Amino acid sequence: MTRRILLVDDELAILLTLKAILEMNGFDVETASSAREAKQKLSDGKFEMVITDMRMENETSGFEVIRLARSQAYNPATAILTAYPKLGSEWKSSGAQSLLVKPMNTNDLLRQIEALLVTHQDSMQASARKETKLAPQHQDSGTTAGTEGASKAL
Repeated sequence: MTRRILLVDDELAILLTLKAILEMNGFDVETASSAREAKQKLSDGKFEMVITDMRMENETSGFEVIRLARSQAYNPATAILTAYPKLGSEWKSSGAQSLLVKPMNTNDLLRQIEALLVTHQDSMQASARKETKLAPQHQDSGTTAGTEGASKAL
């Protein structure tokens, strides 16, 4: 299964370089060169991960992309990509799960992306198990459904 990543950066050289690196390592990469373009792609597609530059149209464009990504029903993993790592903990409160500092060694980048995807997937599975345990259990659901249907027909 190919994992889809939305990669967002307004610097074309970085965007194309990272896209090539990720694709050579088995990822399906969609790119956006602005927060506005990323928002459209988030609405039109489904991604396992969103990696966005912080500073594009404005100083906090990356946060806008992260917030929209986190609001998607498919719940992608999220990471901020920045050359300005002094964001404090603001990146966490924006919903980003990781901070990737550029420039970065290719192996380190891939290791961090893989680790984030695994952690995110584990978290989603744990949430799904928790929801399943909290859901009401019906012993005789087939009979109940048949009875409800019969009473509605009367």
